[in-house]
Amino acid sequence: MAENETNRTQHILDRALDKLVSRKLLAWGTATALLLFADLASSDWVIITTVYIGGQTVIDAVTKLKGFGNR
Repeated sequence: MAENETNRTQHILDRALDKLVSRKLLAWGTATALLLFADLASSDWVIITTVYIGGQTVIDAVTKLKGFGNR
């Protein structure tokens, strides 16, 4: 029984990590496309990607501390 629950927890964590990674990659890719093909300054690119990735990191940390990732 414990092995089944462990596998379920790993599956949930894998799905959550995949979702977070893809969101970060999408934000970075969008900012990069705007940098290359639109009028986005390189300093704005750095701000966009840093704020998103940093903000998502804070959200992940709070989620772990509150135990929401353990359900």
